[in-house]
Amino acid sequence: MTDPASQLATLIAKDEIRDLAMRYMRGQDRLDHALQLGTFWPDSTTDYGIFKGSGPDFVTFAQELLTEHLANQHIIGQHYIKFDADNPDRAFGEVYYYAFHRILDQGVPTDMVISGRYLDRYERRGGEWRFAHRSEFVDWARKEPAADGILTTDLAACLLGRHDMADRSYDCDWLKNA
Repeated sequence: MTDPASQLATLIAKDEIRDLAMRYMRGQDRLDHALQLGTFWPDSTTDYGIFKGSGPDFVTFAQELLTEHLANQHIIGQHYIKFDADNPDRAFGEVYYYAFHRILDQGVPTDMVISGRYLDRYERRGGEWRFAHRSEFVDWARKEPAADGILTTDLAACLLGRHDMADRSYDCDWLKNA
C-alpha cells in the first residue's frame, strides 16, 4: 500500500509542474519575458526545431518573434507527468497544446494554428520545479485568412484581450473592484 504522505507529495509536485506549464504559456501570450524566463533553469536546453539552444535564449527568441504577431493564444490540453524512479527531483512530461497566432501575411490578417505536444524534463531545485529541457513537436498546422469580422458587428461590445502585459489579467486592482 502506498504511503498517504508520499501520495500527497506526488499530487503537490504534479500541481506545481502543471502550474509551471501554465506560467510558461501566460508568459508567451502576454509577452511577459520575466514570467516565461522564470520557468527555465539557467542551464536548461530546448529543441523546437526552429530553435535549438538554452531555455533562456529560447525565451528571448520567442518573445521577439511573438512581438510581431497581432495576437496569440496557447491552450494546454492533457498533461502526462511521470516521476523518475531514480530521482524524486526529476520528472518527465508530455503536454498537448493548441496554439493560435494572428499574423500579417503579406499585409493580410491571417490565422495560423499549430497543434502538437511538448516533451519535457522537469527538475526540482531548492524546492522549485522548472524546465530542465523542453522539446516541441508539431502534429498539425493550418494557415488561413482571418475571418472574425463578427467582432466589429454582432460582438462589437465584447471586451477584447490584449497581446501584451497591458491585458486586464495583470490589473488585480481593477478586478478587486469589478
